[in-house]
Order: sequence, then structure tokens, then C-alpha cells
Amino acid sequence: MWVHPIISQRASKGLFVGLYSELRAHPPKFFNFCRMSVPTFDQLLAELRPSLTFQDTNMRRSVSPEERLLITLRYHATGTSFSALHFYFRMGTSTIAGVVRATCAAIWLTLKASVLPPPTRQQWLDIAQGFLERAQFPNCIGALDGKHIRVKKPPNSGSKYYNYKQFFSVVLLALADTNYRFIIVDIGSFGSTADARIFRASRMGRWLQSNQLDVPQPAILPGSTGPPAPYVVVGDEGFALSNNLMRPFPRHGLDAKRHMFNYRLSRARRFVECAFGIFSHKWRAFLSPIQLAPQNVNVVIKACVVLHNYIRTYESTPDEDAQVYTPPSVRDTLLLGGTGSAGLRVRELFADYFMSPSGSFPLQQ
Repeated sequence: MWVHPIISQRASKGLFVGLYSELRAHPPKFFNFCRMSVPTFDQLLAELRPSLTFQDTNMRRSVSPEERLLITLRYHATGTSFSALHFYFRMGTSTIAGVVRATCAAIWLTLKASVLPPPTRQQWLDIAQGFLERAQFPNCIGALDGKHIRVKKPPNSGSKYYNYKQFFSVVLLALADTNYRFIIVDIGSFGSTADARIFRASRMGRWLQSNQLDVPQPAILPGSTGPPAPYVVVGDEGFALSNNLMRPFPRHGLDAKRHMFNYRLSRARRFVECAFGIFSHKWRAFLSPIQLAPQNVNVVIKACVVLHNYIRTYESTPDEDAQVYTPPSVRDTLLLGGTGSAGLRVRELFADYFMSPSGSFPLQQ
């Protein structure tokens, strides 16, 4: 048959026709369905409409931009299968898959420049001020970590997607600020690849190491009379120490100074853990394995990263929302890569500062 009888009734009995207007009349229900408010949805739709508008033909009517966006947001919000969405929206499974892929691509291409731009020098300084005020870690321009996105094992892929957590994944490597927004991301590395290796091979890592990110020049730490300290990124034990990437001291035989440095670093690093928690609990498709090919998984991740920043920008979310996510403990990993003497000196500089009267704060007593 040309069109299945169930699908042929989409215009009169489909979920979009029967529920969309009712959801808009009840904002809390709309938020639960789409994971964003009605005004944010309307603003997002206005920006995406040119990319989501297709021409009607004599054979069939095109899917409206509103329905395309609603289908895609519902997929991200629940992770439900395309087969299930096929019955809800009375639309072919392959059509649903095409709608989600095309809408995700449109979200990334349309919004990437506005919500995920390369930071300017002033923006780096603003980010550093946020870490100073909220984490008491000066000269910090971001918290770095990798999140493993569960995927179905691709055919003939061997073990390259199999990670140390014993499931198949691709990696979302992200640098986050104290507003739980992603600053720079790298998406799609194999799950078996260590975070340090991903960072070194990523454009983010190459730009940071070669000083192509317009990072401010080293500055004296607040209240200090010591030498200037470079602006640094903080990460966990899975990353290699360098002059612009701080990782904890090894946890064996810690003295008071090194223990304090690790504590202060963990206060700064928790922001990327909380950002990942907000990200995956907002878009619950990432709480279970994604049943897509890796290239399509990457498209979905890109769209959700942009939507995460978009919502963090245009919807005021109380900071308390992020506190429900307890960052996992630092995993027991060995140092991957060498530790240059410059990185050791910078880490000691911060450690000495945190023990000084000008660098300490009441909670560490």
C-alpha cells in the first residue's frame, strides 16, 4: 500500500494534532514534554523555521516546522525509539528518523555560532572571575572532563568503542564554566580512547597548547606578591599535567599542602560534572544506549550540547538545580602522558598560594 491506514490518519488523529495546542495551554505539561518552556520553544522555532520549512508536493504534504521540532525534542527528552514515535505521531519510522537527523543538524548549524562561540579574551576573564567567586580557584578558565555516551555496538567495530567502564560509547569531551555551560566541546572519539589522548588530539587541546584561544597573559594571584600564574584549565587524574592544565597530586602520601590543592581543584572541577548531570537528566536519551549509528549519534550529541547552552542562556535556572547532582569520586587512574617541569612548577605555585593567608578561605580551615 502507498500509505498505511494508521499513518493516513496523521492529520486528524496524530499526537501533534491532538496534543500540541493543549500542551501550550498548560505550560508545566509543555515543559515536561519538551524540556523547555513555551517562550523558549517559540524563540527556538523562530530561529530554526527557515531550515525546517519544506515544500509541499502533489504527492504529500511536508511536515511542519512545529511538528519537526516537537518530535525531535521528545526524542531527546525520552530516548524513546523511532518505532514508538512512529505510532505516537502516525508517521513512518524512516520519516521519523529523517526528521530527527535533519532537525538536529539544523539546530547545530543554526545555533552553534551564537551559543557555542570561541571565547574572547574578556569572556575568558569573566569565566575566571566566576571560578574565583564560586570555587575560590583563581586564574581558572574552565573545568575539563569527558562523558561516555552509551551506544549500541556498531557492526564490525571490534573493541574500539568499548571503554574502561565496560560498555560501548563515544566520548563528549567538554570544557565548562561556573554557569554549567559548555565553552568548547569535542565529540565522537572512540570510548576506548583515554581522555588525555582525546584532549591532546582534539582541536581544543591543540589550540590551548599553541595559545590560539586568546587566553589572557599570566597574572598575579589575588593578594599575592609571588610571580604571575598562567590561566589554567582544571581536570581529573585522567589528564596529563602541563603549565595550562592542572590535575590533582597523586593521592598517596599527601601532606597538608597537597591535600588542600586537591580539595580546591575538586571544588572547581565539580562544575563540569554538574554540567554533565544537568545535560543527561534534561535530555534523557543519554541515560540509556542510543540505538543509532555512530555518525548519527554525533549529530544528536551536537544538537543537545547546543540546546543545553541555549536553555542555560535563555531560561534562568536556579543554581540549586545543579546541586542535586553529586559528582562521582575521582577515578583511580594513572597519569597518562608526561608531566613537564613547567606544569609541576605551576601546580606548586597554586598549592603554596592556597596555604597562604591571601589564598585561603574560611571553609578550608
